[in-house]
Amino acid sequence: MVEFPPSLWADLDGPVHYVDFGGPAGAQVIVCVHGLGGSHANWLAIAPQLARTHRVLALDLAGFGLTRAGARSTSVQANTALLHRFVTEVVPTLDGVAAGPVVLVGNSMGGLITALEAADHPGDVAGVALIDPALPLGPRSLPGPAVVAGFAVYLAPGLGAFFMRGRRTVRTPEQVARDILRFCCADADRVPAEIVRAHVELGHRREAYTEMDAEFVAATRSLIWLLRGRRRVLRTLRTIRCPVLLLHGDSDPLIPLAAARRVAAALPRWRFEVAPRVGHVPMLEDPEFTLDVLADWLPVTQARARQSSEQPTAGAG
Repeated sequence: MVEFPPSLWADLDGPVHYVDFGGPAGAQVIVCVHGLGGSHANWLAIAPQLARTHRVLALDLAGFGLTRAGARSTSVQANTALLHRFVTEVVPTLDGVAAGPVVLVGNSMGGLITALEAADHPGDVAGVALIDPALPLGPRSLPGPAVVAGFAVYLAPGLGAFFMRGRRTVRTPEQVARDILRFCCADADRVPAEIVRAHVELGHRREAYTEMDAEFVAATRSLIWLLRGRRRVLRTLRTIRCPVLLLHGDSDPLIPLAAARRVAAALPRWRFEVAPRVGHVPMLEDPEFTLDVLADWLPVTQARARQSSEQPTAGAG
């Protein structure tokens, strides 16, 4: 039976919800970052296993999960800044946490956000695992017409929020959860039933958060406009100094595999793995494969963390 860890809260210009899956005392910290429309629940299938060797946390970005945005922006840039504050202000205060840079594991929009954090603050990040990250799309790597049309809705003034309100009116939380999984997965039936139930439970908890419709639309627009700058994004990715794992489903309906292959070819230092018969959320569709790849890659991040801790501080004699 999958159970949510207890809800925890941090004050970062407003409440930020996160969960702590635990881990051995002094273990390296992993912070998991969900994608567009996601939450901490997206990590339930792999986080408990990762917590056998690492201290594992998962936060809800502003406007997602149980983190209401309040006066905060839900843009990619704003949530990248929120992640940085979580890493530097919240993580070090937790009991039993090892000092030093953390490992970031991000999916979809969360993958892009973790990459931006690693590029902007290399001293705080020991490694980045990008799981089907949001990437710039080229003419040869566009998703299908239904996906393109689905995202185009959010660019039309007023239409995106109208669509979200309408869906909430006619679809139950269980139906919405299953709709999203069918939209993202190569085969939604592969997602464990208990994981689906956990997402449905979270959907019920979010029913009163009606303001999140507009916040989701704002986040979607921010992501789309950012990815239009394909060369700028690639230049930023090139600046990441820590080890990077790029894991991508070969049947991702949102970010086609061709987009990931193009980035991997441009950045040969990155480790690139393809999840077979998997869509946009490998950690839900094939948690065993995802865990195997992560377990094989994570040791290189520990070496990076040791190197960071051994570097002399400014002014040291």
